[in-house]
Amino acid sequence: MNTDQIISHARARFDHAQAKQVLKEKYQAKMLFAYAGGMWRAGPELLTMLLCVPGTESVILDLYNNPVKIINTELFNLAQQRWQEQMNSWLVEHEELSKKR
Repeated sequence: MNTDQIISHARARFDHAQAKQVLKEKYQAKMLFAYAGGMWRAGPELLTMLLCVPGTESVILDLYNNPVKIINTELFNLAQQRWQEQMNSWLVEHEELSKKR
């Protein structure tokens, strides 16, 4: 390999890593949603917490540490739906990005 090929390869690897980071940040932002006057981030942490909270109604802290009264099943369903939609879209874009490499 000559110097130009090495530089080209290094730039391609850096561009790919940067594109993956941008993609991650894009979909992390899309995980946010509002419910019952609070802001929530769909993800494994929220889903697990909602599965562990007893009863049908609870008071839990939102992203901004504000206590919010929620209906467990409603918030769980919204979070799960948002999580799955965004993860599916993220996977599609990630696979397209990997093909370009």
